[in-house]
Amino acid sequence: MISVENLRVEFGGSALFDQISFTVSPKERIGLAGKNGAGKTTMLRILSGEMEPTSGMVSFPEGNLMGYLPQEKMIKSEKSVLDETLTAFDFVVKLKKEYEKLQNELVERTDYESAGYLKLIEHMDVIQQQLSHHDESRLEGMAVKVLKGLGFQEVELSKPVQIFSPGWQMRMELAKLLLLQPHLLLLDEPTNHLDIDAIQWLEQFLSNYPYSVLLVSHDRTFLDNLTNRTLEINNGKIYDYKVPYSQYLELREERQEQQKAAYNNQQKYIKDTEDFIDRFRYKSTKAKQVQSRIKMLEKLDDLTPDELDHSGMHFRFPPAPRSGKVVVEGNSVSKLYGSKLVLDQLEFHILKNEKVAFVGRNGEGKTTLLKIIAKQLDFDGDLKFGHNVSMGYYAQDQWEMLNPQKTIFESLDDLAVGEVRKHVKSILGSFLFSGEDTDKKVSVLSGGEKARLSLAKLLLEPHNLLVLDEPTNHLDLLSKDILKRALIEYDGTLILVSHDRDFIQGLTERMYEFRNHKIKEFRGGFEQYLEKKRNELNIQDQKPEAKEENGNSSNTKNDWQERKEKERARRKLQGELEKIEQQIENSELLLEKLNNKLSDPEKYSDEIADGSLYQEHARVQKDIEQYYLSWEEVHTKLEKF
Repeated sequence: MISVENLRVEFGGSALFDQISFTVSPKERIGLAGKNGAGKTTMLRILSGEMEPTSGMVSFPEGNLMGYLPQEKMIKSEKSVLDETLTAFDFVVKLKKEYEKLQNELVERTDYESAGYLKLIEHMDVIQQQLSHHDESRLEGMAVKVLKGLGFQEVELSKPVQIFSPGWQMRMELAKLLLLQPHLLLLDEPTNHLDIDAIQWLEQFLSNYPYSVLLVSHDRTFLDNLTNRTLEINNGKIYDYKVPYSQYLELREERQEQQKAAYNNQQKYIKDTEDFIDRFRYKSTKAKQVQSRIKMLEKLDDLTPDELDHSGMHFRFPPAPRSGKVVVEGNSVSKLYGSKLVLDQLEFHILKNEKVAFVGRNGEGKTTLLKIIAKQLDFDGDLKFGHNVSMGYYAQDQWEMLNPQKTIFESLDDLAVGEVRKHVKSILGSFLFSGEDTDKKVSVLSGGEKARLSLAKLLLEPHNLLVLDEPTNHLDLLSKDILKRALIEYDGTLILVSHDRDFIQGLTERMYEFRNHKIKEFRGGFEQYLEKKRNELNIQDQKPEAKEENGNSSNTKNDWQERKEKERARRKLQGELEKIEQQIENSELLLEKLNNKLSDPEKYSDEIADGSLYQEHARVQKDIEQYYLSWEEVHTKLEKF
């Protein structure tokens, strides 16, 4: 579907990418991996056409749509949420007008055999293909469904775009792309502005998406649940793994070990060969062998292992001072913003050494309650803190509160008091700031660097209560893992808001769910909480059906039998689909081997000369095309279930 050939990108004379090639097949789900700065966003911009490579080519079939969601984008619009979302289809009107114009031109022409006439027909076919991609009669209903899935309430759809935060505006941009259904969907950190409910909805939507998805994300669970292939950008090269993210990490380590072994073997071979050359260089009887080995050394490929980025934060929170058994207790806590009720008569308590998560949709009041606990907001009701409570607070926009004119060192040193001032450089080093980096101004730091600097401030004094609001925003996957480990080892009390499922899992043992201005306590792990939510949704979905069955019990057995037959048919189709997917994977591996042979004509000269290699290559390509057609046919049948 899309082909990238010999891509090279240079910045300031040095190459970010060099001779990168890969293809994206129909209906693939691909995660783009690599350390910060490896070029993931640059790759998405090149694929989308926003940026030109230094050399190389990106091929995309004419008439196919490409959609790109950047990390940040401001919408300047005076329309309502729904009307702004529907502007995604403005091009449909333009295409219709163009098609009508071409139709009129076609009627007037009589040069039926000319190249111009045939080209006109082809252009009309392309437009017709694009128009058939969208059903105008269903657009508004689909837009409402997608916007609700991404977290908008019905009453918000008629409100003006301008009143919504940048995060909610990015949800609108995402909604536009999902409605357009481009043949290749490029997403750069799509979960950054979503809560857990919206992330799960997006995950389900993309799982059933009929075309290809290529995405960058720091959400490990999202990647593992959605993708089946991982492209890693490392040192200007690209490595292709036909597995989700977590399995890719394992295979990457294996690749590194294999490269090290191959490199060590090569170094031993080079040393032995050089010893032979030095020993017999001046012996006429060995001259031929010496020259042969010199040429062999010159032809050797460099097997230096790729350097993997293992750098990451390494820190522990200071030991927590002793506190009372009840750390914080709320009674009849309420909050209104003007006339808008956010929290209504909340009752809660957090005990010593507990790790508690606040969960629920965005806008339900989680951050508001954190700010109340952190003494950042006034409120109605009563809030009591236990004996000797010392609180550390990390706000959702904490990194934006840094003074841009201060250096990294000054940002900590100006706050440090007493003995800890001696350790400021050590603390900064734990968060990957060392040497001359500490003299950088905050204004030039990336979002991830600002997030790390803000977290470092929490280590300036010991706290027995940490209140953290989305602490993983802008952190890469390695930094998230290290922060999670530090919080697990932390011996104080934790109150956390996060939409990162992998981060919460195993970290907290109690939750408060926020819904309709109230909170509801849940005891247990995060996965248990999600399972409970799924069960609740299933019960709600089945209620109308149960009512109908009670009203007509004579049909219960027939209905059950029908559902059983449908499930049997669905499982059969699922089995066929998995079998075809395995055939596609095996054939693509075979095709890759054949490509490697064709790229080495010296070694496989006989097979190339008699044409057998080309014949097998053509056969395998044809098999793959047929498998994809079969996959699409079975997948279409399966979707009906």
